[in-house]
Amino acid sequence: MKVSCAMLTWGKEFEKAVVEASELGYRGCEAFNRIPMQYEAKLDKFKALLARNELTLSSLYVEGYLTDIEKRQELVDYSERVAKFLIANGCDNLVLGPSYRPAEGPTAVQLKIAAETINQIAQKCADLGVKLSVHPHLGTEIQNEDEMDAIMEMTDSRKVFLCPDTAQLTKAGMDVVKVLKRYKDRIGYVHLKDLKENVNDPFEYGKEAVFFTEMGRGTIDFVPIIDCLKEINYQGWLAIEVDSPNVGTAKESLTICRDYIENVLGLRIQGQRVS
Repeated sequence: MKVSCAMLTWGKEFEKAVVEASELGYRGCEAFNRIPMQYEAKLDKFKALLARNELTLSSLYVEGYLTDIEKRQELVDYSERVAKFLIANGCDNLVLGPSYRPAEGPTAVQLKIAAETINQIAQKCADLGVKLSVHPHLGTEIQNEDEMDAIMEMTDSRKVFLCPDTAQLTKAGMDVVKVLKRYKDRIGYVHLKDLKENVNDPFEYGKEAVFFTEMGRGTIDFVPIIDCLKEINYQGWLAIEVDSPNVGTAKESLTICRDYIENVLGLRIQGQRVS
């Protein structure tokens, strides 16, 4: 396993995020696709930015409407572009997130459409040597356990993997360890995020700080999660994620997470693989 730092804590300040994450000792980084893809025609500049700061791209996160068949081709084509960008930067992970949730939740027909869309994206990614991992997310088309299970059942197990997010799954009522064990052969990427206690507000995009917090400051016990990942021999990335800082600056927020990872969980972030 290797430890990565999600850049979204810095918002739109991607270059600042790269510099400060490196200063904290992180050697992997994950970002939403929008900012890195601005470098699509300037690959040398992007590579130089990461190299100068001794960072490796661990993944890019793509969000799109999976249940809307009319938007399918656009999302498939864009995801293929992102996959090509990833390969050009020595990265082979694309994390796919669903978009806004229908008012009554997705129907069985909509979940089937989503699965078909995911399979098409996964095939494009596989053809390029990129692993696609689906990320269940609060307030989206794939939020609850039955929805996640349906998608995993209807997609190609050789090409579609799961990106469990510890806080997202927990808030949706799932047992993270049970999910990891159930899909032990399909865990493609992992988000480590903590959850605040007793927050019952309806989930709203842009207000993630209401729900989530720095690792070690919330309710999630990460020890059995890490133990389970070791047990199932997971060898991929662990991306530390804080949607927005709850204390001070983004750098201060990710310092708290780094210290928790190293001092409590016994993992090293300095580019070293943990057993």
